[in-house]
Amino acid sequence: MFDVKDSATAGYRRVEVLTGPGRRRRWTAEDKARIVAESLAPEAVVSAVARRWQVCPQQLFAWRREARAGVLARPAAWAGSSAPEFVPIVSEPVAAMAPAPEAAPAPALEVELAGAVVRVVAADEALLTAVLRAVRASAATAA
Repeated sequence: MFDVKDSATAGYRRVEVLTGPGRRRRWTAEDKARIVAESLAPEAVVSAVARRWQVCPQQLFAWRREARAGVLARPAAWAGSSAPEFVPIVSEPVAAMAPAPEAAPAPALEVELAGAVVRVVAADEALLTAVLRAVRASAATAA
């Protein structure tokens, strides 16, 4: 700040010189592309890049979104960066494999009792034993 005396009769006045960016700046497409490319570099922090260029981080994120959508010219450095891109999925025909051998069906036990058929498909001896005991007990009480 400077103290200025503009006339002999007036007192001193203070003048402030603003050195920061103006309120409304116009960025060229090349500048935007350069800033976006810098923010897409690996290990780059968007807020640090925005601070370096004196841009709000929200503005930089908007420019990045516009670059992805194709509204903003894509930066030349984008081609070599790790920017997200869509990759087509290519499927290869699966080689014909020999069919897996079918497993032998589990043994089944059918017991007819009082007009009802009890069918047990089991490979578990404990289950078969429990079914046969239940059938024997019900046959003894029915007789």
